[in-house]
Amino acid sequence: MKKFARWIVGAALPALFLAAACRDDALVESGHQAEGTVPPTANISVTLTPEGAATAHIKIGPAAIRTLARRITAAGELGFNARRLVHLTARTPGRVERVLVVRGDRVREGQVLAEIYCPDYMTLQAEYLLAAERVKRQAGDPADAAQARALLDSSRERLLLLGASPAEVDGLGALSAPRPFLLVRATLSGTALEASVLAGDWVELGANLFRLADLSTLWASLHIQEKDLSSMKAGAEAVLRSQAYPGEDFRGRLVLVGDVVDAGTRTVEGRIEVPNPSGKLKPGMYVDASIAAVGERAVIAVPEAAIQDDEGRSIVFVRTGERTFTRREVTAGERFAGYVEILKGLTEGETVVTSGGFLLKSELRNVGLEDEHGHD
Repeated sequence: MKKFARWIVGAALPALFLAAACRDDALVESGHQAEGTVPPTANISVTLTPEGAATAHIKIGPAAIRTLARRITAAGELGFNARRLVHLTARTPGRVERVLVVRGDRVREGQVLAEIYCPDYMTLQAEYLLAAERVKRQAGDPADAAQARALLDSSRERLLLLGASPAEVDGLGALSAPRPFLLVRATLSGTALEASVLAGDWVELGANLFRLADLSTLWASLHIQEKDLSSMKAGAEAVLRSQAYPGEDFRGRLVLVGDVVDAGTRTVEGRIEVPNPSGKLKPGMYVDASIAAVGERAVIAVPEAAIQDDEGRSIVFVRTGERTFTRREVTAGERFAGYVEILKGLTEGETVVTSGGFLLKSELRNVGLEDEHGHD
């Protein structure tokens, strides 16, 4: 015979749960209605009084078919965008006269970073001026003019390769003498990661001067599990999260899925390019990435709030009457967009509790205690 337990939820809410907590007939027949406690897998029903239903603020929602867009998670680390990282070196020997930027400074493209006194630069300017004068003198002779123009163009190209700007070369004709200082300019807008020289240093050809990085976009290097490779495709949308900014999402794109599996970790390199206009993200930060996987499928799903944990088991409360709710153990699958896939335990169309389930679960524990006392 079924056993019914009636209870009151606290002194502040008298008679709100004149509840019937009853085990399924099948459970009774199988002997699960043992003395002492309510079996954790039992499907127990709770019937609320009208007053209890109004006070408990129970909210419900359907177990419905939804499209599951799978996502793959991977850990990674932020680094520089190698396509927006430059290393400036000395293009000719010389003495550093002035350094206008130090490590950490923000720079803009074309900004002067340093001035270097370069004898070779002065020599090339003088050659350019002589070639320009020869072009003027040979203007009336087509054969000589062509040769003079070729020499001028060659001198111009050598000055540009040395680091002079087109405007600086074109303006030489207005000067009475060559410029003594070669200007080192930023080739992109960003941050000076390194400034390797001081005023007065003598630098040789190829000496390190500055290292610049544009941090407005970064790369996140990931370790993609071998089992997830079939679900990964370059171009997929990705979301990054960092412990530095809890709850904040940084959106980017998967731009690379590597071609080689690491023999030790059984992972493949993945690369996400993420915009960083605010500068919040820093190279070296650890991040967790969630990447949209290839393919979609239809699944039965319920809102995340419907799932309750009961001693390590996932349960939901199914509405089985106007004010009656039955505990049901379920097997949960993937979580996506605020929903949980249900692999086992529910059918499409069943109505589950999405708010108030914790209260129902607490009352069921009280039922088990009352049953136990009743057998004493």
